[in-house]
Amino acid sequence: MTNLLCAIVLFISSCTSSVTEDVIVRNDTTIQPNKVLIVYLSRTNNTKAIAEIIYENMGGTLVPLELEKPYPENYQATVQQVAKENETGYLPPLKTKIDNIDNYNVVFVGFPTWGMQLPPPMKSFLNQYDLGGKTIVPFNTNGGYGIGSSFQAVKELCPNSKVLNGFTIQGGSERDGRYLVIKDKKRKEAQTQVKNWLQGLRLMKENP
Repeated sequence: MTNLLCAIVLFISSCTSSVTEDVIVRNDTTIQPNKVLIVYLSRTNNTKAIAEIIYENMGGTLVPLELEKPYPENYQATVQQVAKENETGYLPPLKTKIDNIDNYNVVFVGFPTWGMQLPPPMKSFLNQYDLGGKTIVPFNTNGGYGIGSSFQAVKELCPNSKVLNGFTIQGGSERDGRYLVIKDKKRKEAQTQVKNWLQGLRLMKENP
């Protein structure tokens, strides 16, 4: 009986310890992690890599943006579909659902540059949810041609939000057969750049 009681106590202690370890307290952020939402669209996982780095620094909730009907795997077919969506103003329906959007004060939105514009799925997200009164923080990866009109589009789609200066970095180029490049040494460089950006926005405290 004594051995059984000891075993139960050890089991409960182990469970309690595990739960405690899952709660990450980030004293270097200026906002509560549970008020941070990080939504990202990523085809070749470069934007995903930046989203993960932001999460490592800020905490919060990390959400990949998914469509009810995914884009074709073929790159050229996707390019043609996106061009048509941009031309017609079509907003593809999202599979991703966020039921508690009101719980977040700061919303990071990440995306690649598609056709020098904001990708239609991100337009869908910004149109679908009321982000008025929230702080919106855009971040971008691109194939070397920059952000295009994407950051300006975020501002236009969030007229009642405070939109902070965005972060951009060169990622892969699916057209040229370069996919995930923000890894290894490049990821370490990106980690430093992202941290400096977050500190510049005063979302993170600077190191003493």
